[in-house]
Amino acid sequence: MLDLLELSRLQFAATTIYHFFFVPLTLGLVFIVAIMETMYVKTGNETYKRMTKFWGKLFLINFAMGVVTGIVQEFQFGMNWSEFSRFVGDIFGAPLAIEALVTFFLESVFIGVWAFGWEKISKKLHCIAIWLVAIGSASSAFWIIIANSFMQQPEGYVIRNGRAEMVDFFALLKNTHFHSAFTHTWVAGVVTAAFFVLGVSAYNMLRKKGDMDLHKKSFRIGTVVAAVSLGLVMLSGHLQARHIVRSQPMKMAAAEGLWETANPAPFSVFAIIDEEKKENHFEVEIPYLLTAMAYESLEGEIKGMNDLQKEYEQKYGEGKNYIPPVNITYWSFRVMIVAGTILSILVGYAVYVSFIHPASFAYPSGLRVFTWCMGLPFVACTAGWLMAEVGRQPWVVQGLMRTEDAVSKGVTTTELWISLIGYTVVYGALMVVDVYLLVRFSTRPELVEAETA
Repeated sequence: MLDLLELSRLQFAATTIYHFFFVPLTLGLVFIVAIMETMYVKTGNETYKRMTKFWGKLFLINFAMGVVTGIVQEFQFGMNWSEFSRFVGDIFGAPLAIEALVTFFLESVFIGVWAFGWEKISKKLHCIAIWLVAIGSASSAFWIIIANSFMQQPEGYVIRNGRAEMVDFFALLKNTHFHSAFTHTWVAGVVTAAFFVLGVSAYNMLRKKGDMDLHKKSFRIGTVVAAVSLGLVMLSGHLQARHIVRSQPMKMAAAEGLWETANPAPFSVFAIIDEEKKENHFEVEIPYLLTAMAYESLEGEIKGMNDLQKEYEQKYGEGKNYIPPVNITYWSFRVMIVAGTILSILVGYAVYVSFIHPASFAYPSGLRVFTWCMGLPFVACTAGWLMAEVGRQPWVVQGLMRTEDAVSKGVTTTELWISLIGYTVVYGALMVVDVYLLVRFSTRPELVEAETA
């Protein structure tokens, strides 16, 4: 039987995963739509205008769903996690308030201008409107990740009267965890959108639906954006991993299934992990690689979970388990890596089709792989989120507050079951509606073309 803490964590995880299904596509697709409209303004080519309207329609569908699911997220802090809110509300509330009052309204105002402003304002002003929406979406992620970075690496605070109180707002902005985390998250959204564009364009070329010139140009734009953004995802992910080795060594040790301190440390390719016995029964490793990635050298110590457990017991108190759920952390990290590897291969193929051998567009059967793999970026994003958040356990605020101490004391398990089932049903329905609308309008481009003609 699940207890209050487990139910609260399950509900937060469920609602966050549902919400995060919409977020990456919104972050990236608005950026790509802005690029397409900029090309229309600069060239006057009507194909780019039709592209902007086609992909913009799909962006609006996904944006609306993201807003609906996102609102619940902030309410949960006061409902299920009131002890957490009491402890860090002075710090956590500032970036979330800025996100809600500034960036969300920036998005909302200019998305209305953009959606209803066609032919009513000048082309340049209309293009500026979509860029402001893109900036608003990125800045929304900016402030949310600032808040999350405090949970991962608290800075700029003092403990006073049993609460963490802010003493330096700019310390939140200068948080070194934030810099790599924001870049990695935003660019991952662009990758997600780029592969969405590739997949939908490939499908319509295969079925010979709609404007073929539009789909070919969309595929080429998606290829360029995917190639650049995927490279940036890998670079920012590498920098983030190097930072985690120093700031959250337990998370990195769990992500590698590393129980004992090693110098140099190998990179684990595969392992059968026994969390109860705190050992691995079988593993395949690449010698030196983890140390090489962390320190850019063949010498460098990576601390193991057993040694870190002893350190944390001395620092934070004995009798507590400071090791996160290792299997979830370990395998989510590998799912992300495998998905990224497959996406890299697909980008190479897309470059070949788009720029090296464009005659392939005449025989598009090989492009169906892009339709099959549209979901991979979503899998990678969700796996990355799981690794980042599960790997921080048992802390809700690293080194300051344990997750078990953050849950609301006045909430009952019955109330949690009711709300969990309710959220799951409603969010599940919203996801079905979102996918249905995206499939309907992306695979029947004549519907969008008729509306926007």
